[in-house]
Amino acid sequence: MKFLIVGLGNIGGEYEGTRHNIGFETIDAIIKDNNLEEAIERLVIYSNYKYKGKQVYLIKPTTYMNNSGRAVKYWREKLNIPLSNILIITDDISLPLGKLRLRAKGSSSGHNGLKSIEEHLNTQTYNRLKIGIGNSFTKGKQDLYVLGKFNSQEQKEIPFIINKSVEISLSFVFNGLVNTMNKYN
Repeated sequence: MKFLIVGLGNIGGEYEGTRHNIGFETIDAIIKDNNLEEAIERLVIYSNYKYKGKQVYLIKPTTYMNNSGRAVKYWREKLNIPLSNILIITDDISLPLGKLRLRAKGSSSGHNGLKSIEEHLNTQTYNRLKIGIGNSFTKGKQDLYVLGKFNSQEQKEIPFIINKSVEISLSFVFNGLVNTMNKYN
């Protein structure tokens, strides 16, 4: 069994630690926890390992958030991974900071990374782990908010949020979507 876990974010130092990059941070935590090597491959930063007998591929698209679907489509086809074995990890402004929600389908809700994935996969039916980043921004300032860094109070919560995101991602691989949703949603 092969699985593809995709963390969404933007490459480059100016985006490190931003709300929009929490998907990248989850992938980084899995890589660090397992002492994995990363490589730059076509359209992604890539790593892989065996987890409880299952082959897990980890990617962070280098296409920037708004074109993430290109990388997801390419790697899904290259690795021949069924859609049901793909998990997209992304930020979500409609959820309070730290609220985690695993879903099997749904709309992009205006999230450009998810919108790109829907366009490239030609479906809204793909697994996603939404990580709440809150929505304390004034009207018209959403871009600045998601591309901004967590404040000092929020920073204290990020390690817990990332650890829980890793836990859910690995449960998805080992226990499946429904069991993981039942346990964590």
